[in-house]
Amino acid sequence: MDEIFKKPIEKQFEFDEKVACVFDDMLNRSIPFYEEVISLVCDIIALHVEDNSTVIDLGCSTANILLALHRKCDCSIKSIGYDNSEAMLLRAKRKISAFGADIKLELADILDVKLPNSDVVIANYMLQFIRPLQREVFIKKIFNSLKADGLFIFSEKIIYEDKRLNKQMIDIYYSFKKNQGYSEFEISQKREALENVLVPYSEKENKNLILKSGFKSVETIFKWGNFVTFLAVK
Repeated sequence: MDEIFKKPIEKQFEFDEKVACVFDDMLNRSIPFYEEVISLVCDIIALHVEDNSTVIDLGCSTANILLALHRKCDCSIKSIGYDNSEAMLLRAKRKISAFGADIKLELADILDVKLPNSDVVIANYMLQFIRPLQREVFIKKIFNSLKADGLFIFSEKIIYEDKRLNKQMIDIYYSFKKNQGYSEFEISQKREALENVLVPYSEKENKNLILKSGFKSVETIFKWGNFVTFLAVK
């Protein structure tokens, strides 16, 4: 169970062993409709792929999406998950083994790794951790790795351009976290730990970045408060 922020923080947030061992609980209690979004993303991918299609998950953590896709997809696809946290991949490997799934995992910095040609790229709440100056270059890298009509599906925490509405959405989200059992102290501690580590864009900024990188379209396919899932097509 995620109790990391019950004590005063000692450093900025990072995906270390301490986080990895409670990460799945943290996701389910911190991200609204987390399981539903995974199901939606997998439904869309299942309609797009066929035998021998390649699906990449950037920042795959404990491989939740790739495992859900394994259970849902009828065809034989090549699944690859990349992450720079050895602790996360260790837990992913255990889960993959338990489900008997054919999923390849690679320990790598996604900013540096050469991406294979693929049909689908997933980035689940990952771009927000890439520095703004590097984000545009990284999106272009994803675009170049995709085949024609390939999909880029990504989820992000966003900010609202209307400052009053943005504050209201933050308050609503904090109420959500309290309802999940987090204390006000834990919520404030995590927010402080993520300061300048997680840098969100607005929904409009995310879409403009995608279109500027060459994608022919980008749509919002899920939205709750300041959590959004996007679908871009090359």
